[in-house]
Amino acid sequence: MYLTAFSSSNFGKWTLPGIGCIWFLGGYFLLLHQGISEEQVLVDAFFLTLLFLGGVLLLDRVFRHYTPNRKNGFLLVLFPLLLSGGLAWGHAQLLSWWFAKESDYLELLEASFFYRWTVFGLVFQLLAVLAVVISKVAGQEELSRREGQLLQLSKEAELAQLRQQLQPHFLFNSLNSIHALVLASPQRARDMVLLLSDFLRGTLRSEGQSWISLADEIKYLSMYFDIERVRFGHRLLVDLQVEEGVEGLKIPPLLVQPLVENAIKYGLYGTLGEVKISLRFQKEGNYLQVNVENPFDGQASVPAGTGFGLSSVERRLFLIFGRTDLLEKSAAQGIFRVHLKIPVTG
Repeated sequence: MYLTAFSSSNFGKWTLPGIGCIWFLGGYFLLLHQGISEEQVLVDAFFLTLLFLGGVLLLDRVFRHYTPNRKNGFLLVLFPLLLSGGLAWGHAQLLSWWFAKESDYLELLEASFFYRWTVFGLVFQLLAVLAVVISKVAGQEELSRREGQLLQLSKEAELAQLRQQLQPHFLFNSLNSIHALVLASPQRARDMVLLLSDFLRGTLRSEGQSWISLADEIKYLSMYFDIERVRFGHRLLVDLQVEEGVEGLKIPPLLVQPLVENAIKYGLYGTLGEVKISLRFQKEGNYLQVNVENPFDGQASVPAGTGFGLSSVERRLFLIFGRTDLLEKSAAQGIFRVHLKIPVTG
């Protein structure tokens, strides 16, 4: 695992050869001062390095597929110890055969056996511990990555569900209005059906888009106001103000429409006179500021609803931006105000 941890980078391509070079040079300079020939130093350091790298690869293979737990944690000590002992013995046997007639070197080889075993053992023990640590860290990172993907998928699914609910919510309200107009004013009912058809056709084009321009959102809002004017006639007045230069900003689709629907619901129901709905778009700092105002009479009778409008906007803002401070509501002196802040994305 300590080798595969670097496999995704250019540095990883040089990890094992680099370790081998360091090990070879260390063995070479240590043996150079032991009174043996240059040939014996080179051969000894070469085979010592070759066996060392073989041990490193074996440790990597073992701990890549198996991580000791508390019950068999002794293997973390025992396996590197046995492996280092086996490699030190193999090195001694190989070099004893290679330099069978060199008595001075054979004495050095025998005297240094336990020293070589100790060095092998300490290094392999360190690498084994490092392998287990990296394995656990990699496991935690993989678990965190999967949890992040699952959370993202959950957010996307909930956002899709909220957006799918917006259309039926508005559609049911419109159909109820059409039903009320069929007998009282058939022509207005027909006009509303045509306007509703245009509105739904336009909004369906944005299906699957996470962001649309403010200009498109305002176009859908204008269609929505046209539909509501059929129902309320001259009673509905709209004061729409758009600051110059903000039409190209991106916002989530149909984010403002529930706020306007809520304003009309609480502003016009229970009243007989003209009612003005104010809607302002302006940019302040890194936010698109949206302000919706409507007259509000706490004593008026308002049709019961699901409470879906404002709550859906709050939920979508949290899922998209991870914040709960982007929507503010207040009521004072007969005016209900909704202040929406949308972080600018482009």
